[in-house]
Amino acid sequence: MLRPTVGLALGSGGARGFAHLGVIKVLHEEGIPIDLIAGSSMGALVAAFYGAGRDVERLYKLSRVFKRKYYLDFTVPKMGFIAGKRVKELIRIFTHGMMIEQLDIPIGIVATDLVSGEKVVFKKGPIAEAVRASIAIPGIFVPEKMDGRLFVDGGVVDMIPVSVARKMGADIVIAVDVSNVKPSADVSSILDVIMQSIDIMQMELVSNREVASDIMIRPKVEMFNSRAFTNIEEIIKMGEEEAKKHIDKIKQCIQHWKESQSE
Repeated sequence: MLRPTVGLALGSGGARGFAHLGVIKVLHEEGIPIDLIAGSSMGALVAAFYGAGRDVERLYKLSRVFKRKYYLDFTVPKMGFIAGKRVKELIRIFTHGMMIEQLDIPIGIVATDLVSGEKVVFKKGPIAEAVRASIAIPGIFVPEKMDGRLFVDGGVVDMIPVSVARKMGADIVIAVDVSNVKPSADVSSILDVIMQSIDIMQMELVSNREVASDIMIRPKVEMFNSRAFTNIEEIIKMGEEEAKKHIDKIKQCIQHWKESQSE
């Protein structure tokens, strides 16, 4: 029977982005297809890891390895505090050195051209470079240089890439927003200042994404620090819990699409 193409739009949000894994797990368990994923920043990282194997249990194990000490390589600040070579190598290992076009499903990785301000969506080429570009938080990570261009975090131009998922062919877009800001966040370092500022700026950008997506899932992760990779299992659980609340709505959405096609 004809069914809709279901796309995920996974948003940026630092460590809170591990909630995306919980959402994906629940969609799997409920038999909801994931035909393509568009991801910004942490959403791009999760999308690439999922596309490289689609084994959710493996992703859960992987998430436990993702501690700051494994990927932070501090450098003398010129364009960022973190060189980002370690994290790129980590991504390359976890995705088996694959190209984006070799992944199990179509993946769109969103990054920002720092010079032109243009949104760039990588759909082919080396995964490690594209994801590294998408997670390059301005002022924290050194921008990623590719083909003579400088790239930073995809969340700067498109925090929850709903329109990208649509352009990739999704009939139904399930968006996941993990950007909620904790109002009383502990701001005590320059890294905190940068991250909190980005979080606040992006809050304004998110409101119109709700209308554009068919389903918007917002895991309650605002109490977790987007910079601290310490509560990963709790963050994933929040993703699971919030996704479960939307399952009936997603199934109805798929059913309505099928009915509209058969009319």
